Amino acid sequence: MSLLPSATEIVCALGAGDRLVGVTHECDFPAEAAGKPVLTASALPAAGDAATIDRHVRASLHAGSSLYALDAALLESLEPDLIITQELCEVCAVSYEIVARAAKRVRGDPRVVSLEPSSLDDVLANIETVGALTGTGDAACALVARLRERLGLLAVHVAARPRVRALVLEWTDPPMSAGHWTPDLMWRAGGEPLLANPGANSPVIAWKAIVAAEPEAVIVAPCGFGIDATLRAIAELEREPAWAALRSNPATRIYALDGNAYVNRPGPRLVDSAEFFASALHGEAYGAGLTDPAALRPIGGAVT
Repeated sequence: MSLLPSATEIVCALGAGDRLVGVTHECDFPAEAAGKPVLTASALPAAGDAATIDRHVRASLHAGSSLYALDAALLESLEPDLIITQELCEVCAVSYEIVARAAKRVRGDPRVVSLEPSSLDDVLANIETVGALTGTGDAACALVARLRERLGLLAVHVAARPRVRALVLEWTDPPMSAGHWTPDLMWRAGGEPLLANPGANSPVIAWKAIVAAEPEAVIVAPCGFGIDATLRAIAELEREPAWAALRSNPATRIYALDGNAYVNRPGPRLVDSAEFFASALHGEAYGAGLTDPAALRPIGGAVT
């Protein structure tokens, strides 16, 4: 059972998707995950701008409320042997405490494993861990080798290019910059990550600090937002004078990226994210930027 969209992607990539007995309401990739029993639901508003969602999240966490519901009765009836979950982020998935409590009711005493990646290397190690847990160790080693090969090719691609001062916005209202594995992805793409917090949570940053950092590129990839929601969030930023200043600066290129599919999920597609970053930073579609161009949209500048 996978209670993480990223874990669902990993399990399926390792050829064990047919053994998944349950997933989350957010497990929308790959197509193989569709039709599996869904064990979670979100308490967040179905629709709302970034500021509204942020207020709801902060109020819920302050009150000690969970942002997600878990169908404990369904979990019990499915009798999983292994439950993959997380403790990394209260906002990203159902809490570990809720999962552990529900797992105690399951016959057979299932193993509950928490994945806690803070860097790209951690994510690759998590793939190998899932491989060991599911008896697909050879497939995991092969997948990690392919991902590392792509990262090696990316390093060659950007080696002779000047580093680009780049800001990743993982939320827009309030603005939050890149945390955990995202600064590493930006560095591998040939960027210099600005105002970032590698290996830890995305920090709230001030518009004044953003302007002072003088980014040459801004990639907007809000957590949990697909490309259409990201474009709406960018439109809402037009009310902010500092954003208007960035938009009017010909030296700053701005892009929208499908953060929900790529940046925010610590799974195999993080390598795609690094390739998208490279496409945005260097103005030349590369890798995933060629295979899924709809996921990256220029707001300022253009991908050729």
